[in-house]
Amino acid sequence: MAKVRILSDRVANQIAAGEVIERPAAVVKELVENAIDAGATRVEVEFRHGGRSLMRIEDNGHGMSRDDALLALERHATSKIAEAGDLDRLASFGFRGEALPSIASVSRFVLQTREAGADVGTEILVNGGKFVHVRDCGRPVGTRIEVAQLFNSVPARRKFLKTDQTEAAHIVTGVRLYALAFPQVAFTLIEDGRVIFRSPECTDLLGRVTEIFGRQLAGQLTPIETAENGMKLSGLIGLPGQGRSTRHEMITFINQRPVDSRALNYALIESYHESLPKGRYPLAFVFFEIDPAAVDVNVHPAKREVRFRAETAVRGFIIRSVLHRLRELSDVGGPASNEPESGGALPPPSTVADLARPVPSPAPSTGAPVFVMPKLAAIPPAAIERRMGDKVPHQKTSLASPPVEHSSLGVGHAGATPVSPVAPAWRFLGFAHATYALFETKAGLVLLDRRAAHERIWFERLQEQFRDGTVPSQRLLLPVPLELDPIASALLLDRLEFLNGHGFEVVEFGRNFFRIEGLPAWMEPSDAEPFVRELLGALRDGRLQERRLDVAREQLARLASARAIRLGEAGGEAAMLALAKQLFACRSPLTSPGGTPTYIEMSHGELARRFQR
Repeated sequence: MAKVRILSDRVANQIAAGEVIERPAAVVKELVENAIDAGATRVEVEFRHGGRSLMRIEDNGHGMSRDDALLALERHATSKIAEAGDLDRLASFGFRGEALPSIASVSRFVLQTREAGADVGTEILVNGGKFVHVRDCGRPVGTRIEVAQLFNSVPARRKFLKTDQTEAAHIVTGVRLYALAFPQVAFTLIEDGRVIFRSPECTDLLGRVTEIFGRQLAGQLTPIETAENGMKLSGLIGLPGQGRSTRHEMITFINQRPVDSRALNYALIESYHESLPKGRYPLAFVFFEIDPAAVDVNVHPAKREVRFRAETAVRGFIIRSVLHRLRELSDVGGPASNEPESGGALPPPSTVADLARPVPSPAPSTGAPVFVMPKLAAIPPAAIERRMGDKVPHQKTSLASPPVEHSSLGVGHAGATPVSPVAPAWRFLGFAHATYALFETKAGLVLLDRRAAHERIWFERLQEQFRDGTVPSQRLLLPVPLELDPIASALLLDRLEFLNGHGFEVVEFGRNFFRIEGLPAWMEPSDAEPFVRELLGALRDGRLQERRLDVAREQLARLASARAIRLGEAGGEAAMLALAKQLFACRSPLTSPGGTPTYIEMSHGELARRFQR
């Protein structure tokens, strides 16, 4: 039986490194936090080959004496806390004393530091957890740390690193977060000898957001600042209607610490419930300040998560603050969301609810025979939604080519065997809530979800085009500019060939900047940027798998089918029967690509029971 033994410091440090140092970006994060805790007003970060071969972080902070520098490389040695009670009033980033020994145990680690008043500095070299030398060096006040050959002593960990491009993107994203959190600190970021950004000291958050994330995103933001009961919220939030398909541009800081807080994320999403369509997330660069004793940052080894002692109060404060700001925008006639894509203008919104109210659909065409059953109106929309398995969709959609309702009957799936052709006895009666087409059949009544039917038809049409390589494409007279964050840019660069092989023409036009020069024929230029962002969001969230080409094409078709339709003016009897015929020519006509029913049937028996006959 194995004996119980105490692990050596070197093994213990490597175990700790597995929790704290997941990738090169985690090394940069820990060292930048140390620089800020040391009172630095200038931080320079340099890395090569995605951080694998070299990471250098240099600052002009307080520096350390030789004794302190040696002690800092011991486990649980820290200057941030002295007793357990200090955990309740943390005002610094670091406090565990695990980062430096963990990094030094899995790399070639060089520390150069000098404190004010010292004649010379100190240089310490540690290779794979073993001290090589400690000697004097010349350097200005501050600290310089070089980390080379990361994970060379633990090759198994090195295998789990992604491509250099992806790892570099994570480093750039992390440094940008701290540059946002501390605009009074000058940041310089260098990759492979090239300056990525050099941000001087400033006090204007919007200016730094513009400098780091680009004017395109900054133009979609509005300032917010409010305080209540010891809590303060400030920063920039997205204008109503300006959303993203993922949460990656919803950035939150708690006491200037970049964190992923479920409480803050939920509050922001809930605040935009009426200002953004379902499935969209707001833009946000918000700073939440609270008494350090009211928040616990000692939850996650990498300090990515926090826990509030009064989470309900925090959530309520955030929601009230954001809703108040959105109402202010609407009261002064600020930018409204969900503007109609065509037709007459709507009156300016007066409340936050008005900002997100769907545009009313036009009345059914008078050119077709319409018969509306008086008693059918007694069925509430919610009951129809439950039967359909989904909510009534927003009328504002991203567009595409002419609606299927108005296309010729010949456009469909050649050679597809109809599963259940529309019977000649189907008789069009009219519309329910301008979204569902009502038919009378020998068996009873049928409610056809126009949107779900469109999506199924387009989904299978796009699948065939992707499979056969026959995606019709159109070059744009004016290319659409696309500015991305580093991670999204790396994802797009890795998949340009796949995207360009499916009707798009996207070219790199500078670092993190692209131009969309061609589109599939079913997409409007105004939808190009939102669709590519949504596609990249699906890649980041793992919703779009790329290892198998057929699966990737199916998932791309599913995303595209939601974009390739517009519920415009409803047609008459001929258009609705044509839509039903195209639907039943599909391989799977019963459900939309998302799994919701395309139609529901109400038999004579069910109608009789509803009327208590």
